[in-house]
Amino acid sequence: MITGLYSAHADSIPILCITGQAPRDRLHKEDFQAVDIESIAKPVTKYCATVLEPALVPRAFQHAFHVMRSGRPGPVLLDLPLDVQLGEIEFDLDSYEPLEAYKPSASRKQAEQVIDMLNSSERPLIVSGGGVINANASEQLQELAEILNVPVIPTLMGWGTIADDHPLMVGMVGLQTSHQYGNATLLSSDLVLGIGNRWANRHTGSVGVYTEGRKFIHIDIEPTQIGRVFCPDLGIVSDAGEALTQLLEVAKERKAAEQLANRDKWVEECQERKATMLRKTHYEETPVKPMRVYEEMNKVFDRDTCYVSTIGLSQIAAAQFLHVYKPRHWINCGQAGPLGWTVPAALGVRAANSDKQIVAISGDYDFQFMIEELAAGAQFNLPYVHVLVNNSYLGLIRQAQRQFDIDFCVQLAFENQNAPELEGYGVDHVAVVEGLGCKALRVRNPEDIASSLERAKEMAQQYKVPVVVEIILEKVTNISMGVDINAINEFEALAESIADAPTAIVASASK
Repeated sequence: MITGLYSAHADSIPILCITGQAPRDRLHKEDFQAVDIESIAKPVTKYCATVLEPALVPRAFQHAFHVMRSGRPGPVLLDLPLDVQLGEIEFDLDSYEPLEAYKPSASRKQAEQVIDMLNSSERPLIVSGGGVINANASEQLQELAEILNVPVIPTLMGWGTIADDHPLMVGMVGLQTSHQYGNATLLSSDLVLGIGNRWANRHTGSVGVYTEGRKFIHIDIEPTQIGRVFCPDLGIVSDAGEALTQLLEVAKERKAAEQLANRDKWVEECQERKATMLRKTHYEETPVKPMRVYEEMNKVFDRDTCYVSTIGLSQIAAAQFLHVYKPRHWINCGQAGPLGWTVPAALGVRAANSDKQIVAISGDYDFQFMIEELAAGAQFNLPYVHVLVNNSYLGLIRQAQRQFDIDFCVQLAFENQNAPELEGYGVDHVAVVEGLGCKALRVRNPEDIASSLERAKEMAQQYKVPVVVEIILEKVTNISMGVDINAINEFEALAESIADAPTAIVASASK
């Protein structure tokens, strides 16, 4: 639970957590399961309290909901001793009113200053963060970009605020979950407007490289985020949606008065990078290379697909090669990245979205970490497709160990006496998944990936349970990453032709 609270706190997710506690007169006597959870949870919550009087319970909840939704959203925890839970109080439900959540708003003057700075730059960019999605302001973000004709780079948490195939979407930036063309475009820019983002280190790399030669505007709902990583040239405390409303008003006025700079040349340069600086995905080797998996997923799953992923090389490769077209269609544990998050998260996303195609992505160890949760998917009929890329390795840790020239305790492979056909890949995931009441398929050849994914979609609808597609990967594949955005190691070949690259993106860029 503490890991979940940390994850929600870091990713700005409002969650109310309620814990039970020993009776008040037993709290200091080391009773069974009596622990000071308030002190434990405080660093990873916006507000945390043990409620010691029954009469305080309604107002504690009122305050908790107010705090969790005000400003930057986040988790809160209320700890209720058993005798407080059982207490009876007078409470008039009809007279209860919730406290309105606080959301700061940019001023007209601030909006004018932002537009002035954008207008005076030659190569501006907009970095769109998760705060835009939290504010349900993706349409406003895209409209502003189109009016100003300014390219957009989403962060990992902001992926989907602008469709991957939109001409102004020019890639993601960072050390891992990034595109080569996105990094190159950021390094070519002269001004960056960040909205609802926090300049996370996986996005920026070293601040010196990221900021050299360009100015920055930072708009964020949380005052303490402005200047936390580096000092912007202009900082504005505002909800992303409120800020975009003001920016749109000014931008429309300037456009009507023909006072906006022409950005065609800069946009063309960005599109050229997007169309040419592509990593290769079309590999035909067996065992399968991970890049081919995501190429096939792009073909099989449509624009309405909602992806769920947590951490590891599987998440990093997914972010480099998959396509996302809408907000809230990339559900990702961004900051904490706890192993095992994917299965329960996918079940939650499935329960909340009965009309969407839900597809989860896991490496083998993330999958094994909380595999037992699949039984809940079978119990409550929560069908989704889970793509399990199995290389029998803790892949990201193995790749990190390269700097020490070791390969220590990261192999998950062994000879399974009950499944010799696995040829040393260890756990028989198909058997375990079926034992938990779900369905599973195993794929060894790249040409079988698409048909197996299509079959999995059919099986999920037929049986109303999670369906796992296990794809046997080569055991060692290094995924592009580096220590700075200008020093990314490209371990595999770049695309030699459009046939080797994600064609939907190339087509939009070449327009």
